[in-house]
Amino acid sequence: MPMPSADQLALAHALADASAEVIRRYYRSDFAIVDKDDDSPVTQADREAEKAMRALIEARRPQDGIIGEEFGEQNADADWVWVLDPVDGTKSFTVGRPLFVTLIGLMYRGEPVFGVINQPITADRWLGGEGVPTTLNGQPVSSSDVKGLAGAIIGTTGPEYLPRARPVFESLAKRSRYQIYGGDGYLYAQLASGWLQLVVEEGLKLHDFAALAPVINAAGGRMTDWQGRPLHRHSEGCVLAAANATLHAAVLPELAALAV
Repeated sequence: MPMPSADQLALAHALADASAEVIRRYYRSDFAIVDKDDDSPVTQADREAEKAMRALIEARRPQDGIIGEEFGEQNADADWVWVLDPVDGTKSFTVGRPLFVTLIGLMYRGEPVFGVINQPITADRWLGGEGVPTTLNGQPVSSSDVKGLAGAIIGTTGPEYLPRARPVFESLAKRSRYQIYGGDGYLYAQLASGWLQLVVEEGLKLHDFAALAPVINAAGGRMTDWQGRPLHRHSEGCVLAAANATLHAAVLPELAALAV
């Protein structure tokens, strides 16, 4: 897969900066919360942050496409497409918890090749992908070398979001070191930094995972669907992220059985 260009890398940072500036203005302030059709909340911060990012892409890389959570697709059949989730973890954002992130993914012909996970309140920025080793605030990071489930910390946003995988997750959790709940995209940043070892989720949309897989993979981890296939534009959104290939292979069969 091709690497992002220097121009695209610079734009990725600019997108993270611009969205963070918007989000910080609304954090722990009085704003309207609107429930979307899927019952997930959206705020003024989500929409204004995505508008700011889209405007930058249109100005600096008009040939690139855009797929955003709030405002849909634009030139989405282009070779290079940016995938934007301005506030991943909106529920945390609305109650003033800094466990949300901005996700900025870059795909080449439908395959995620680069990602940014940005936390605008703590000013933590993970990025990585094809030809770009994962860093946190410019410093190299790598996922954990824990290869056995018994030594692994496993996470998911919440058991209520695992309609199919909850029994498997709970079984894995009982055999793991311990489990944590909450965090949305932040969980994957923690995995990339080696702080936890497994994440299991289902029902994710493209804007939820397009930025995450490149960051995880470039940190030495492995993130796939439940059948072990690389994630792409049309993936179902049932994902397994593991700190390394050995741990991924040990856990995958239990989830693969659900995907049959």
